[in-house]
Amino acid sequence: MKRRIIEIDQNKCNGCGACAAACHEGAIAMVNGKAQLMRDDYCDGLGDCLPTCPTAAITFVEREAAAYDEKAVEENKRRRLQEKMQTEGMTLPCGCPGSQSRTIAHEESAAACNTEAVSRLSQWPVQIKLVPARAPYFDGAKLLIAADCTAYAYAAFHEKFIKGHITLVGCPKLDSVDYSEKLTEIIRENDIKSVTIVRMEVPCCGGLEFAAKTALQQSGKFIPWQVVTISTDGRILD
Repeated sequence: MKRRIIEIDQNKCNGCGACAAACHEGAIAMVNGKAQLMRDDYCDGLGDCLPTCPTAAITFVEREAAAYDEKAVEENKRRRLQEKMQTEGMTLPCGCPGSQSRTIAHEESAAACNTEAVSRLSQWPVQIKLVPARAPYFDGAKLLIAADCTAYAYAAFHEKFIKGHITLVGCPKLDSVDYSEKLTEIIRENDIKSVTIVRMEVPCCGGLEFAAKTALQQSGKFIPWQVVTISTDGRILD
């Protein structure tokens, strides 16, 4: 199709990288010290990069180009964020310490003396979208993949499910994402011993179960797994 798209004059480009930083879609990258349009389908044609260029090396042209692919752009953003988290200490770009990957240890003796319920969570973060694909706590782990609501519905969730497991949580309906690719990478790249999927009885939780099963199949590994369904009134149905 013929559409408006950017063009970068290599002779005018001074390699400052301002345009690459301004391109929210990741269409521009620095190659051998010069800005370059990497993929036509990443360029939305809006030109956020134009005003940042100090040498006026970027202009609009009308030419045959692949259509803007929003889905591909979002996947590229997710992949770049994941790489950044892994290479920079597995934190979000904002540097928020609350997103840093870490292992959590609980003293059993203290837990025995405590009259209140004790957390059994053994790692952070827990959200599927935030957890790194590779982490030391995955080595030999029993993996728990749980729908967000399950811990609220089932009263003894920590003792019954989280204890002794590495926990991943998500909601495919609210996140509007297919977790299967991320889960496949986690299972494939780590020594996972077993997988327990805990979901609610509501239909939307089927997306989480489907993603986990797909990940198990695509990982190429034979790992024991089970699915547990929680009712909205807090009972284990199967």
